[in-house]
Amino acid sequence: MTLFSILQEIRGPGLTTAEKREVHAKNPKHMMRKKYLQRHLWFTCCLLTIGTLCCLIYNQRQSLSENVPLTFVATARTPSYQTKTHHRYTKTTSHSWENKETRGIEEITYIDAENERELKRRLPNALVIGIRKGGTRAVLDFLSRHPGVKVCPREVHFFDRRENYVLGLEWYREQMPPSLPNQITIEKTPAYFVTDDAPELVFNMSSSIKLLVVVRDPTVRAISDYAQLLEKSNGTLRPFEDYVTENSQHRILRKSTPLITTGIYVDHLKRWLRYFPLEQIHFINGEELVKNPVNEMQIAENFLNLKPFIDDDLFYYNETKGFLCLVSANKKEKEGVHTGCLSESKGRPHPPVNEDVVTLLRDFYRPLNEDFYQVVGRSFGKVKDVVVDVVVVVHYDDVDDDDNDEEEEDEDIALIVYEQQTNSDDDDDDDDDDDDS
Repeated sequence: MTLFSILQEIRGPGLTTAEKREVHAKNPKHMMRKKYLQRHLWFTCCLLTIGTLCCLIYNQRQSLSENVPLTFVATARTPSYQTKTHHRYTKTTSHSWENKETRGIEEITYIDAENERELKRRLPNALVIGIRKGGTRAVLDFLSRHPGVKVCPREVHFFDRRENYVLGLEWYREQMPPSLPNQITIEKTPAYFVTDDAPELVFNMSSSIKLLVVVRDPTVRAISDYAQLLEKSNGTLRPFEDYVTENSQHRILRKSTPLITTGIYVDHLKRWLRYFPLEQIHFINGEELVKNPVNEMQIAENFLNLKPFIDDDLFYYNETKGFLCLVSANKKEKEGVHTGCLSESKGRPHPPVNEDVVTLLRDFYRPLNEDFYQVVGRSFGKVKDVVVDVVVVVHYDDVDDDDNDEEEEDEDIALIVYEQQTNSDDDDDDDDDDDDS
């Protein structure tokens, strides 16, 4: 039965109202059929209307999706991989790491609306856990240039500060940058390596997480740490020797001070090895990171299962600082202008140190370093050669024993400064991690 015939039957013959009532009274079945057809027609019209609206909505969404520009232009050295987080590579895209000669301008296809939902904040896949003053900020900056990496811009201090840890993993996740499923997220807090409870807490979050540790000569590290504290105190601290030795003659080390204990790498590592196999921990040579960052970062890329990306084209030699810096990531910079160095506080000069104290520190750390090398299965070079290159050594006149009380008071002040420095949120991004030369 067609729609026209249904309408015709409902309408009926051209009768007057009185005649229609008479017909209905004589034939009640006809009346019931008419009402049924009316309801059937109403239901059919509703279905048609709903179907039409659904088709319009679907077509509109398809139209919006198809009208998005297909490509945008980006350079391999620009931060577009980081800031344009709603993009990712397709299988047909020619990756810059697959053909080094084509590096420069490339086309990156937009992801579709369905896959865009995969962009979200995720818990880190890797942590840079130490060491303070080892060069962790440089490592994070180098890795941030990789298109397969998303880095947390600040130190979260989640596993070393109870007030942060009690906020829970969801709070920690919210501190991470949005990432795609094919990217890894990295967070850096150097205090994790020396915090007693950190290995267990990290393990409870993820037993498969990868850990990176930047190590440098512990004597140089201690002096670099002091140099930063001295700068933050506006030069009000006593000499370095007073904080690492017990007496005024500087002949006995103060082994409990954080300036020294932080450099006992083997003790800290053994705590981490209770929870993580050595294969999940990668050690970056801090001295080599300054002299040959490409080689160190390529090894780190391989450890993180990243496709090769970092090469010599990412760096240039900064004559002022005296070490390699990143080529500017800002494509708007004028050609030949380089601004990819770390902040001015990085590479600060070290204060002069009594050569007898330097020798005392070398002798203290030497067997500990050997134990560390044995556990790691890798040597990080001769301590003496490194220290002579970077530390200016001078002699100080001996101080009378009467100054011991004042030394103890200043030691307490220095430790307070040290504690404030290591726990300062404001300085997280700049202070725990430079490449002092």
